[in-house]
Amino acid sequence: MSRQQPAVVAAATSAGSVTDPSRDCPLCPRLVDYRMALRAQEPDAFNAPVPSFGSPDAQLLIVGLAPGAQGANRTGRPFTGDYAGDLLYDTLLDLGFASGTYHARPDDGLMLTNARISNAVRCVPPQNKPLPVEITTCRPFLIATMETMPDLRAIVLLGRVAHDTMLKTLGIRAVTAPFAHGAVHEAGRFKLYDSYHCSRYNTNTGVLTPEMFRAVFARVKADLASDE
Repeated sequence: MSRQQPAVVAAATSAGSVTDPSRDCPLCPRLVDYRMALRAQEPDAFNAPVPSFGSPDAQLLIVGLAPGAQGANRTGRPFTGDYAGDLLYDTLLDLGFASGTYHARPDDGLMLTNARISNAVRCVPPQNKPLPVEITTCRPFLIATMETMPDLRAIVLLGRVAHDTMLKTLGIRAVTAPFAHGAVHEAGRFKLYDSYHCSRYNTNTGVLTPEMFRAVFARVKADLASDE
């Protein structure tokens, strides 16, 4: 596989982008208003843009949609504190992409192994639904995060929004890489792996089963091993 960086990613460094927004990032007024309302309601919670979790040396990047109000926005670690995290971290532990024990809090000692987790939008949105302009505004942070990962080879995209924003990040036409659970798309030196989001709604309705979710990461593990 080619080691050439997509031009959009390479451009992040020359632009001087940073990987994480500041605690009081002002870029999205609607998200700022919601953040401030949540700070007033629960002043001891994290209530700020949630940084990525895991080492920049990882070969795998997992991209979600945005922090949940009762999950990452409260705890400050991606997918920590709600059902989506239960399924995600159980799967990563099972397949060797994490070690330790997940207790749904950022001080549980859980460590990622050759994996990093981020979100398309770093701030919690009302009703868990970021606006298109907010996704676009936050994209430079995702680009910069990828640029800091020299060994990045596999990207798991949790849901259609993560899939779509990654295609735009890499300059890929949507028609050439349609979203489908379990689909794998070649993108230069990267492989993109699509999955339905590991939300309680998707699992409760049977859209996503734990077995379906595990199969995506098992494919990633096998592909990374075969490339060594």
